[in-house]
Amino acid sequence: MVYDVLLFLALGICIAAMGPDPFTDPAGFGVVTVPRWVLAAVAVLVGRPYPLAALVLLLPLGPWRFSEGFATVDLSWLLPRRNVKILPLLPTSPFIAWYAYLTGRRMARGWPALVAFCLIAVVGVVVVLSKGGDLALWVSMLTAVVGTYVVPHLFGVLRRRLLQQRRQARTSAEAQARMRERARIAREMHDSLGHDLALIAVRAGGLELSPGLAPAQVKAAGELRLAAADATERLRQIIGLLREDADAAPLSPVQEEVSELVRRAADSGMSISLDLAPGPVPGLARAVVQEALTNAAKHAPGAAVTVAVAPHEVRVRNGPPRSRPTARTGGLGLAGLRERVRLAGGTLTAGPAGDGFELVVSLPGDGPLPRAGEEDPR
Repeated sequence: MVYDVLLFLALGICIAAMGPDPFTDPAGFGVVTVPRWVLAAVAVLVGRPYPLAALVLLLPLGPWRFSEGFATVDLSWLLPRRNVKILPLLPTSPFIAWYAYLTGRRMARGWPALVAFCLIAVVGVVVVLSKGGDLALWVSMLTAVVGTYVVPHLFGVLRRRLLQQRRQARTSAEAQARMRERARIAREMHDSLGHDLALIAVRAGGLELSPGLAPAQVKAAGELRLAAADATERLRQIIGLLREDADAAPLSPVQEEVSELVRRAADSGMSISLDLAPGPVPGLARAVVQEALTNAAKHAPGAAVTVAVAPHEVRVRNGPPRSRPTARTGGLGLAGLRERVRLAGGTLTAGPAGDGFELVVSLPGDGPLPRAGEEDPR
């Protein structure tokens, strides 16, 4: 409200400066200036929600006086005219330019502005013809329309598009942040819960095959194994909802040595052996071994597993399953691991090997080993 009042006062002062003197010509002041004030008041009232309407209402106050201009130039080198007024200016011109800017800034559709500018051009043509149609007047009118209406409008359009791009970039960044967080949650769920559920299923399967248990206990162990398998499948579905195939959010694995991971798997009943070569252990070794052991527990229950870790290679191989697998193939964990290896500059191969399955990860052999989630600097 204060903005509108101040705008009207400033516009009213400019209109009064353009009209007759109220002291020497009160009649002319009442006939010319007062109606212009009314027109300006209506334009200010509708200008905030409808700047194009205000622009049209202020047409009678437009730059149609060609006696003064922003510059006076000699165009005799191009046209047979001297003292041509370029960009005629009136006290109301800044206000008209402001509404032209708001029109481009706020209006997404272009055809209403096009219609309005056609109307403005028609008014300019009528004014020029009414003044005799001299060539210098045409130049003045064209520069007035372009400088007062078209250029501010284009600045408004440019400003609107820049703000739209900023909003889109901010929205895209927020969406990417949400997707990264979802991928992080999915990775943590897969790495921790998925592995632990697989070990529970392995241990339950070992109890189920134990000869010293009563039939009721064997049945309970079997139900526990099936429940763990069902929980693993539901976890796989949840992870599939949380992440997408395009998500590659490499995360630093939980700090646990490969030997400790193998020991936990052996304690749960898995037949496993570890061959740890001398030298530094790759940063991705723990994640590779965990994924391979989880898949072996789910898809090859009871199979013997061998783990070989060298400074630049991790190899995990399992034999044929001793019982029917209870988990279906998901592929999310292996796909995520493949992306993590790629970002570390290595390669991953996985597939059948003899009567079992083998997972091999090769990492760069020159220079320091890149950590998980870092691009290979080469």
